[in-house]
Amino acid sequence: MLGIITYRVASPSDFEEILDIYRPYVESTTVTFEVRVPTPEEFRCRVERTLEKYPYLVAEGDGKILGYAYASPYRSREGFHWTPELSVYVRRGYHGNGIGSHLYAALLDLLRLQGYQNVCSVLSYPNPESEKLHNRFAFRLIGVQKKCDFKCGRWCDVAIFQRPLGDHPTPPPTPIPFPQLPKETVDRILKF
Repeated sequence: MLGIITYRVASPSDFEEILDIYRPYVESTTVTFEVRVPTPEEFRCRVERTLEKYPYLVAEGDGKILGYAYASPYRSREGFHWTPELSVYVRRGYHGNGIGSHLYAALLDLLRLQGYQNVCSVLSYPNPESEKLHNRFAFRLIGVQKKCDFKCGRWCDVAIFQRPLGDHPTPPPTPIPFPQLPKETVDRILKF
């Protein structure tokens, strides 16, 4: 039986455990579009870069990190500045315990506080478990790109899910970098 699960902001020093969760998704699934496992140094740098602007969250239990979720740029062009892309991964053997849902709920709350107006997720399609998670959080399927990803010896469709976060003011305010959110607010959101 799984004990207490706690949620916190990731640290760059968590990179090895996070990479251990990610590795099997890269090596044997079409869930991620990455085909080569990043080096530990590459992965540590990713965590550091993400935390400069976006939340990167982890769930801990059973003495280890059980899952993680983070936001990243959806597209590099400036016009997409208000729409980050979300990702969530749960350690194999720990699905079905609400870890992904709790991580996503906290991530959405934090991004809303930062001033982001939309969020997107890009999924290998079909992907029933991930689709179920996104539907639970009121994401809408906005399009499917046919056979645009090749992984694990086959062509895969890619789905884009989107959800509004804000009321889309004109002009929109610049989002607040994640490190500038008050620590007590972040801690409150991470306590379920």
